[in-house]
Amino acid sequence: MPFLELSQVSYFYPQQSKSALTEIDINFDNEGITAIIGPNGSGKTTLTKLLVGILQPTAGEIRLKGRRLQEYSLAEIGRRIGYIFQNPDQQLFCTTVNEEIGFGLIHQGGEPEAVREKVDFYLEYFELTAYRNVFPLHLSKGEKQRLALAAILANEPEFLILDEPTVGLDAYRKKLLAEYLRKLARLNRGMIIVSHDLNFVMKVADRIIGLEKGQICWDSLQEGNTGHEA
Repeated sequence: MPFLELSQVSYFYPQQSKSALTEIDINFDNEGITAIIGPNGSGKTTLTKLLVGILQPTAGEIRLKGRRLQEYSLAEIGRRIGYIFQNPDQQLFCTTVNEEIGFGLIHQGGEPEAVREKVDFYLEYFELTAYRNVFPLHLSKGEKQRLALAAILANEPEFLILDEPTVGLDAYRKKLLAEYLRKLARLNRGMIIVSHDLNFVMKVADRIIGLEKGQICWDSLQEGNTGHEA
C-alpha cells in the first residue's frame, strides 16, 4: 500500500480562474527520495500543502496509509509527516534554539536525558551548538533553515516533505544535508523534496517528478530513470 495516494486531485485558489493543480494521480511510497521540480507557479508548493492537510482538495481524494486524509487531525498528520516550509520563519516559535529542537520530543513524552542527547546531536550535526541559547529569529537565514531541519528531523516522522531545503545553505552544508537525507532513506523513511536546485536534486533523488501548469509532465519512475549521479 502506498504511503500517500492522490486520485484525481485538483485545487483552485479563491478568486482565481485557473486551477493550481488539475486531476493529479500519483502515489508516494514510504521509501526513497522523490524530488518535485518545475517553474514558479507550477503547483509544487500547493501540492505539498495538500499532502499535509494545510489545504483541502477542490476535487479528488488524498489517502494517507489507506485512510482519507480528512479523517486525520492536523496533529495526527504532523506526527506522521514532517513538513519543512520554504520560509523557516513560519515554523520557528520557541525562545531558544535548544528549545526549538527539543519541543516536539518533550511533548511526545521523551525522557529528559534522551531529549538532551538528541538535541545535542542535532545542534552539533547542523553546526548550531554556539547558538544554543539564541532566539531563533535572530539567526541568519541559513541558520534558521538548518534549525528548522533539525527541529523536524529530531522528531523522526515516518515521512518528510521539504520545500526548498537548500535555500540559504552553502555547498558544504548542502553536502551534509544530502548525506543525512540519504541516510534517512536507507532507514526506510520516505521523503519529498521540492527544489529549484537541480544539482542537489540529481545527487539525492531516486525519483524526479516534473510539474508544469498544475499537471505532472514527467515522472522518472515511469520513464525508468533516477536522479543519482554516477
